Amino acid sequence: MYHHIKKLMYTVRVDAPDPRFGNMLLEQFGGANGELAAAMQYSIQGLNCTDLARKDLLMDIGTEELSHLEIVGTLARMHLKPMKKSREAAEADPLVAIAGGGGITLCNSMGNPWTADYLKITGELDVDLRSNIAAEARAKIVYERLINFCDDAGTIDALQFLMTREITHMKAFMAALESMGKNPLEIGAIPPTPGIVDKFFNDSTGEGDEGESDARGPWNEGNGFDYVEGPAKPIAEATEAEVRSEIVQGVSRTRRATKPSPRSKRLRQSGKN
Repeated sequence: MYHHIKKLMYTVRVDAPDPRFGNMLLEQFGGANGELAAAMQYSIQGLNCTDLARKDLLMDIGTEELSHLEIVGTLARMHLKPMKKSREAAEADPLVAIAGGGGITLCNSMGNPWTADYLKITGELDVDLRSNIAAEARAKIVYERLINFCDDAGTIDALQFLMTREITHMKAFMAALESMGKNPLEIGAIPPTPGIVDKFFNDSTGEGDEGESDARGPWNEGNGFDYVEGPAKPIAEATEAEVRSEIVQGVSRTRRATKPSPRSKRLRQSGKN
């Protein structure tokens, strides 16, 4: 059961409304990494969860995300408010100003509507917890970028609070995952195929224009990895040689086709005479 209390989880103030920034804030309201997506993802995972302890975790954080949604929505509404009366302010985002009346709408900063496609729900608790850790990390980065683009002290204060809570949730999800005691690579019930699982294919080869090269590191050497050249490399090299050969042959054919015949030379010479 849900119960709404009319007080925000974190009091917000906006000293200098900025409609353009208000539009940016919609990314955390109805965007892929926003608060509504987080609230729905964790709550639905919780409803599916048969592990009662971790179900409680998911419902706790999912419910808190609804409070975060209220904070973001309030901030965005304050920044968008000038759109209600000012033509100049409305031009920052006509969709919000005309279709939404200068208020918040369930869309991202580009005007794309919120969609359930944003949600990552598999029904496998450990997999879902990994998705949640990544979701909190992405949201943290979005808040950090919003802070960097903001000049209003009150708004920055609220965004700092929201950004910090993302780290809190990351810690909780990481602890819940670790406490399950599963090998990080133990995903699902069917084991991977021996021999294949340890092969690392070097499928991006050669040197790039910006100094890229075939790098080695703990992701492709040691740790049981068998480093092998990508299966497509010999085919690619053969194809490259064939293409070069075709180009050379094509140029040769073109030159032969355009080379004047002896008769043409004689006619030109007689014309000059």
